[in-house]
Amino acid sequence: MNSFQYSRAQDVADAIRQSAADRSARFIAGGTNLVDLMKYEVERPARLIDISRLPLRTIKKTPDGGLHIGALVPNSDLAWHPQVKERYPLLSSAILAGASTQLRNMASTGGNLLQRTRCLYFYDVATPCNKRKPGAGCAALGGINRINAILGTSDACIATHPSDMCVALAALDATVHVVGPEGERAIAMADFHRLPGDTPERDTNLGANEIVTTIALPERSFRTHHTYLKIRDRLSYAFALVAVAVALEIEGGIIREARLALGGVAPKPWRDPEAEAALVGQSADRTTFAKAADIVLRDARGFGHNDFKIDLARRTMIRALDQAAQGTPQSQSDKRIA
Repeated sequence: MNSFQYSRAQDVADAIRQSAADRSARFIAGGTNLVDLMKYEVERPARLIDISRLPLRTIKKTPDGGLHIGALVPNSDLAWHPQVKERYPLLSSAILAGASTQLRNMASTGGNLLQRTRCLYFYDVATPCNKRKPGAGCAALGGINRINAILGTSDACIATHPSDMCVALAALDATVHVVGPEGERAIAMADFHRLPGDTPERDTNLGANEIVTTIALPERSFRTHHTYLKIRDRLSYAFALVAVAVALEIEGGIIREARLALGGVAPKPWRDPEAEAALVGQSADRTTFAKAADIVLRDARGFGHNDFKIDLARRTMIRALDQAAQGTPQSQSDKRIA
């Protein structure tokens, strides 16, 4: 048993003060990821700051027609919230594709943003991992890397980001609002998570002692032409080999706006502006979709065991784009190989 101190934050300002006073402290809410990391001794915080009772559990409309989501809203509540199901069905589908009902009941929205990779070597403290211990090396490069990344990698790390929710938030152009010692700021979802480069230990662009307070969704919701397609080894409780979130605006068979985000293939939710631009103004057909998929994968690189992901990602993107164009979102009971 690892010993640690425990304290409860009274409000957001108190949480920030407590965090600033102890560099080894970690915030805990649902604990669905952090507790596992502590059990495996991947993380050994000396203090846990309980933020689960902070007033960050509301979901409300914004004056500009969007939606504000509190960082402590449980994933289940978010997925089934009437406003989310009606206006942002892509987000609801992505959340329901992740984890199990029990975990979604505990997991918080902010915690989902901050969950760490499920790379086998990150969890195995007997093996080298630059994300866990900077400078140690990356065992996945020459190891069992079937679940690892094919895009956005570096010589230091080929881990993937595990979240389904974040892939949908990326496609919807969400904004993450945070508070820290220097005050409040907003981070575009595209800029929230980091590529590994030579600092793979840093997953996000959160500053020291900053805390996520809300996630904002813009008014544009893509209610008609959307899908979240997740390909995994088994139907229940498995992380994505490849996941694709698609949101389209189509008029007269022509794509007027396109959002395409991938999960399970990169260290962060992966969007490619060039591929999205290639879809706009084109017919919503498989020829167009194949060209966009090829653009996304132009720099894809496998590392042996995960070479298959490149072709799988291409087929999954084409299928997801086709489903979205037809207005037939992926069923939660249909996650067969594309």
